[in-house]
Amino acid sequence: MADSATLYLVGTPIGNLEDLTLRAIRILGEVDLIAAEDTRRTLKLTNHLHLEKTVVSYHEHNQHTAGPRLVEQLLQGKSIALVSDAGMPVVSDPGAQLVALAADAGIAIRVVPGPCAVSSALAASGFDGAAYVFVGFLPRENTPRKQALAALKGEQRTMVLYEAPHRLARTLADLRDSLDETRRVAVCNDITKFYEDVRRTTLGEAAAHFAQHPPKGEFALVVQGGQPLRPSYEGLSIQEHLLLYMKAGSTKKEAVKQVARDRDLPKSDVYRISLDVTQ
Repeated sequence: MADSATLYLVGTPIGNLEDLTLRAIRILGEVDLIAAEDTRRTLKLTNHLHLEKTVVSYHEHNQHTAGPRLVEQLLQGKSIALVSDAGMPVVSDPGAQLVALAADAGIAIRVVPGPCAVSSALAASGFDGAAYVFVGFLPRENTPRKQALAALKGEQRTMVLYEAPHRLARTLADLRDSLDETRRVAVCNDITKFYEDVRRTTLGEAAAHFAQHPPKGEFALVVQGGQPLRPSYEGLSIQEHLLLYMKAGSTKKEAVKQVARDRDLPKSDVYRISLDVTQ
């Protein structure tokens, strides 16, 4: 039986219902109630499993009121399963606030692992998975979006992003313009579903293709990391060394960190010098 006074974080299928684990099926059947991002989608899942469960709403718009209510029920001894629409809760989905509240209240928290589009897309991409960064959805507003894209310029790790079909072409074009049209990308569409497709190509080609062919379905983009910047700084002042990185797209903070590493200097010393540097 599910443990009382326990919050279970349950991974659910991202497309194929056969990916639901045996443990997840058991826990969903044993808990007192299920907290769901979208109750309609979760009820489809529980109906498929022939489970008659109480399903309550917990999403980004009500989490500040629903979270404390759920914690109160946990403190009364109930067991609750938290699920998102698809994949693992918290990963680009609501849940972090509830986990934090439950932890602060001394509630036991158990993870029931399941499918995740991040790891699935990374595995399918063929890119280095030893070190990667999950970007999630890029901001929609122009200023924060430009800042987010600028922060990716110096990223050497493999990058994983999510995108909705109606914004895919814009995002690919922005990545192409910000990074490099020759940068490799794997455009993963409807992972685990019947029409699953992985397009391994360049940002330039992908942007051109989806500008002409309106996409459908859910997308995860896996972008190959950039090459490490290895400037020759012999004879350069620290200010000039900082400017090399900044002109290559790094923020001042990133440039300070890299210059300190290059020269084996305390970061605080390089930071003080950077205060007088403007691009």
